[in-house]
Amino acid sequence: MTPDQLITFAAVAEHRNISRAAVALHLSQPAVSGQLRQLQDEFGEPLYLRDGRGVRLTPAGEQLAAYAARLRDTWRQAHAYRDALRGLEQGTLRIGASTTPASYLLPYLIAEFHRRYPHVTVHTANGNTAEIVGALGSVDIAMIEGPAGADLPPDTVVHAWREDEIVAIMPRSHPLAQADNGGRIELAAFGAYPLVLREEGSGVRQTVEREFARAGVPMRVALEIAGVEGVKEAVRAGMGVGFVSAMSMRHEDGALRLMSLSPQPLTRRLSILVPHASAPSRVVEQFLAMCVADEGG
Repeated sequence: MTPDQLITFAAVAEHRNISRAAVALHLSQPAVSGQLRQLQDEFGEPLYLRDGRGVRLTPAGEQLAAYAARLRDTWRQAHAYRDALRGLEQGTLRIGASTTPASYLLPYLIAEFHRRYPHVTVHTANGNTAEIVGALGSVDIAMIEGPAGADLPPDTVVHAWREDEIVAIMPRSHPLAQADNGGRIELAAFGAYPLVLREEGSGVRQTVEREFARAGVPMRVALEIAGVEGVKEAVRAGMGVGFVSAMSMRHEDGALRLMSLSPQPLTRRLSILVPHASAPSRVVEQFLAMCVADEGG
């Protein structure tokens, strides 16, 4: 039994899926499976069982997972302490980001960070808000849209970051786009038209659904589709009205009409999450400071 095997088992126990654990550990799936087999051989009994596309821990596996998680956390703290001592001459930064910040903010932030600290290796992981929150155990810092939720790992700190407006988009031939309304429209007007929504777990979708429910406006969902670009393409194809971050429309060619909601724009907060906040590496501290300083940019 080796520390690497236990750290691998902790990742599998956290994700309940060997493939996702392999991605989080930057290992191949066969390498993870091999370590798990060796670990089971050490204990002489099953530690997990296949369960559909994932795995389910046995009672022995659940007990071992608790020990493995403590070892993994201690290893991370020692790693962070080492990085803090040696500064930013070298190191690794693992960033998780949900769709909007990953696509429209993170590339610029990473470019600036690389200019300042060219020898720091940056790894990124993206997904929707729910997926990034679920993967906090495998990143150093994360950026999400919408509420972080209450079920966060211990020692995670949430930093309010910046405001983002969610806008409605539609083809310029759409009836709502024809009205002379100064680029603003009441939420109730959408009740009569089909809508294109992001997938479950999306921060944009959560915000839009909450606002429709608050206003008592019915939602006629014509299509659910993953990703911002998927929403925009479906809207171009005439599937319905979509809702996206205003940031995602900065480089559009004008084929789609962008509308703010009235009487108040629909905004949500982007947040930065720092797991293991009691012992952040110096790399994390510097990247966080840069993001906060760039808040208005």
